[in-house]
Amino acid sequence: MTALTLAAAQTISIPGDVAANIQRHLAMMRAAAEQGVQWLVFPELSLTGYEPFLAADLAITPESAVLVPLREMARELRLTVVVGMPVRLAPHAGVLIGALVLGADGSVGVYTKQHLHSGEELAFVAGQGGEILAWGDERIALAVCADFSHASHPRRAAEAGATVYAAGVLVSEGGYAADSALLQGYAAEHGMLVLMANHGGPSGGWACAGRSAIWTGDGNLLAAAPGVGDALVIARREDGLWAGQVVAV
Repeated sequence: MTALTLAAAQTISIPGDVAANIQRHLAMMRAAAEQGVQWLVFPELSLTGYEPFLAADLAITPESAVLVPLREMARELRLTVVVGMPVRLAPHAGVLIGALVLGADGSVGVYTKQHLHSGEELAFVAGQGGEILAWGDERIALAVCADFSHASHPRRAAEAGATVYAAGVLVSEGGYAADSALLQGYAAEHGMLVLMANHGGPSGGWACAGRSAIWTGDGNLLAAAPGVGDALVIARREDGLWAGQVVAV
C-alpha cells in the first residue's frame, strides 16, 4: 500500500484579511512539509474566516491570482493543500463555499459545499460537491461542515470508493460533542479514515472549539488537538497501519 501522511491544519483566521491569512497558511504549509505531510486540509472558509456577509466582496474564481503564493508553495513543497474560500464559478454567479484543492503538480480543483447551514442561504448558494481525489491507493472525499450532518453525504463517498473523508469545518464549543460523534460514527460505519479540520479560535461570532481530530476506519480516535490554537493533527500510514501525532505550530 502507498505510504501517505495527511494532516488537519487547525488555524485562527483574521476576519476578512485574506493577505494575512495567506501568510499564516504558508507558515502552516512549511511546518507540515517538515513533518512529511503530503495532504493538508484547512478549515471551512479558512482564508477569510467564517464571515458570510463579507463573502460577496471577497469571492474569487478558482484560477484567481490571489492563490498564486499558495499554489507556488504547494508545488515547491510537493504538498497538496485544501483551503477554504468563497468562490464564484462565473463572473455573475452566486457565491459558493469552496474548498480549493491546490495540487502538488500545480493544478487547482474545487469542491463546493452542498448542504448549507441554516442562515447561510442569505449569503451563499448550495454547491455541487466535487470528485473523489486519488492518491496512490487512497481515494479522498472532501466535505465542508454541514455536508457531514447529512448521513447520505459520507455514505455516497464510501459507495464511490472513498477511503478517506476529509472535512473542513467550523464547529463551536456547543456543537462539538454531537458533531465529533457523527464523524466518529461515519468512520466506523464506512471503514474510512475521517479527518476534521476545525478553526482554532473565534470566527464569525462563533466560539470555535478547535480540537481538530482524525479517526481510523474502526472508529477509534487516532489523534486530536487538545483545544484551541494553531496545530497540525497528523495521520501517517505505513504498511497499512496508521499512527497519529499532534504538533503545535
